[in-house]
Amino acid sequence: MEDFLIFTAVGFCAQLIDGALGMAYGLTATTAWLTLDVPPAHASAATHAAEIFTTAASAGSHLKNKNVDWPLFWKLTPAGMAGGVIGAYVLTGINGKALTPYIFAYLGLMGIFILYRSFKPVQADGLPKAAVAPLGAVGGFVDAVGDGGWGPVVTTTLVGAGEQPRYVIGTVNTAEFFVTVATSVGFLTALLTGRWEEAGDITKHASAVAGLVVGGILAAPLAGYAVRQISQHRLGRIVGILVLGLSAYQIARVMY
Repeated sequence: MEDFLIFTAVGFCAQLIDGALGMAYGLTATTAWLTLDVPPAHASAATHAAEIFTTAASAGSHLKNKNVDWPLFWKLTPAGMAGGVIGAYVLTGINGKALTPYIFAYLGLMGIFILYRSFKPVQADGLPKAAVAPLGAVGGFVDAVGDGGWGPVVTTTLVGAGEQPRYVIGTVNTAEFFVTVATSVGFLTALLTGRWEEAGDITKHASAVAGLVVGGILAAPLAGYAVRQISQHRLGRIVGILVLGLSAYQIARVMY
């Protein structure tokens, strides 16, 4: 019950942040998992299981509001799904404890990047079309390995390259549902085939995953309100500082 309540709060905050920024659900949730010493593969698998529900709700909202750029969607989605499956395959074959410091380093870099973007957004003329699919593949791979890369990598790159934020956020969030499902299938396949030797009793995290789902669903209607009340730059600074601080603390704890 305690895990359920804790992760309901985490899921609520993560979804609120994601709704306002178009990113950082996985980043926030995974940071919480790893802070509680949950192995990286378990953290990523659990977060992706919860995200199936939250990304479905998000995708439905963007479809209803016609925020999806379909040509961009079809370039991003297949590549992102492939990257997610490969990332799940790689992560489940690596010793979790050995990987933890590197995951926190990655999360710290994402925190720095989000913080930087909150102070100085980059404007350009748009991303070359040939670069969209590779970007999706990298985003899907990093999202599976570090669980937090899809939005920070894909959304920030596209918006930073000069694409329209409304359609970028709508398209990337809609594609995320399919990437999340593919990544979850990758984790499940690794579990069933015996590749994931450290899986153990993964069902022990079920109550925490349920908390993430419930918290995310409760927060979803409030995301629009948060967007109106808190500037994206200010919220980005809050997220960047929080993730960077937690990452630095955990890296120091592992090293010393």
